[in-house]
Amino acid sequence: MKISVTDEGSGIMVKFAHAIGAVVRGRYIYIPESKGAGYLTGFSWGNDLRMMIRNYHLNEDVFVERTNVMAEGQEDVIFLLSGIFPSPVPSEKQLSPERAYVFICMQAVSSILEMPSNTFFGSVTIAATRPYLRQLFGNIQHPVVESILEARDGFVFETSISPEIIKVASDFLHQTVPESLENHYYKLKCEELLCYIFALLVQREALPTSSMHIDDIKAIYAIKLRLQAHLHEPPHIAALARDAGMSEPKLRKLFKQTFGKGVFDYYQTSRMQEAARLLKEKRLTVSEVGYQLGFTNLSHFSRVFAQHIGMKPKKYLTS
Repeated sequence: MKISVTDEGSGIMVKFAHAIGAVVRGRYIYIPESKGAGYLTGFSWGNDLRMMIRNYHLNEDVFVERTNVMAEGQEDVIFLLSGIFPSPVPSEKQLSPERAYVFICMQAVSSILEMPSNTFFGSVTIAATRPYLRQLFGNIQHPVVESILEARDGFVFETSISPEIIKVASDFLHQTVPESLENHYYKLKCEELLCYIFALLVQREALPTSSMHIDDIKAIYAIKLRLQAHLHEPPHIAALARDAGMSEPKLRKLFKQTFGKGVFDYYQTSRMQEAARLLKEKRLTVSEVGYQLGFTNLSHFSRVFAQHIGMKPKKYLTS
């Protein structure tokens, strides 16, 4: 299913719901059984801050072609916290989880959102104006933070999910305050999430940032997808740079600027996260996982796994 929507500054939640025939009850939008299960909900605090919760899965692939039409002078920054909710669906449903990460960009970009079938979407999206963010974080001196608050050109930053973010996400799903206090409660929780996101960003090496053209953003993300699709093969920077149409120094700089890690470090981290998933979810043996991910020496695999996950794979498998 393909859906075309225009966001004029208030988000796309209602338009998306109408397009798939969802049922609206109060602030909740329920996915119809014919399309999947779960809900969307959200809050808006004037023009400065908005939040949307996605907690659902779909039975068919949905592509949302989103065009953002912002009011003059409106500079919203989008924070997508993906994969932060556990699936409420029984495991026999065989849903794939969203990858857990935080994605940050300017809203004034048109895009296509892909929602694959049989994938559980458990995420929070926060949209905040730059003046609002400056009030909260304007005293922080770090190149990444300064880009988010001030950059005139395009940028994209991505970071991992911290345990603190997971804890706040749990509060979103299990809050117990009276309905009359929900509005205030969720605003405080949004600000708490933003604090934890910025806490992750300031841990990065304080390197100067460069503006990114949309073509550079697409090229860097194509490289990321290529790394994730070939976790059994070490990356070759020269080949990646050639295919991306950029120099090796530019690729290294923009990749590290976007993800906070160099290409090989990002590859190795993704490799060990996949190893952990295969051990826990697929119940593969340590040797099966090691060989599947391209290791010929299982002792080396065990050492690398422990460096990234904090324990040896055999212990992780039984923990």
